[in-house]
Amino acid sequence: MVTILGLALAMFLGVTVLAVVAAIIIYNRLVRLRTTVKSSWSDIDVHLKKRYDLVLNLVETVKGYAAHEKGVFENVTLARSTAMKANSLADKAKAENMFSETLKSLFAVAEAYPQLRANENFMHLQQQLKELEDNIEYARRYFNAGVRDFNIATETFPSNIVAGMFKFTSSEFFGLEEASVERKPVKVSFS
Repeated sequence: MVTILGLALAMFLGVTVLAVVAAIIIYNRLVRLRTTVKSSWSDIDVHLKKRYDLVLNLVETVKGYAAHEKGVFENVTLARSTAMKANSLADKAKAENMFSETLKSLFAVAEAYPQLRANENFMHLQQQLKELEDNIEYARRYFNAGVRDFNIATETFPSNIVAGMFKFTSSEFFGLEEASVERKPVKVSFS
């Protein structure tokens, strides 16, 4: 005969097994989400590095036509260097904003030189930069969506309990320094 103690023990074991299975499922989901965030950040980083290299080529091309614009070239080079050295997401976002602003000044210089705008190499570099800016914007959106999903999982019940036990912490979004600033890719058209 089944005793009340045996029934209580069976129920306790059943609940314990369910809790352990649920914790394992939640833990694995948190790991997948965290890995997605890390992977998507890596994608952004690759695109940014390509952009840094491309901008060097743009600067050199513009220098050939506008050598007397030394201050613009120095600012672009400094902003590029600062963006490449930034480590945290907040620092990276701030440096990228500064870098985008200096690129605008580079293209403003290019506006004054019709021969430069007609240069095939410059036009090719300009098209590559436009494509990279689009890729960066897509990668940022994907990254931020991954961060959103991960943060929701670490902050909602019952996964917040598992997240706390295993030290899963919320991630930062990759965004603009000020929310009031519109997020736009660098304009690269000269039409």
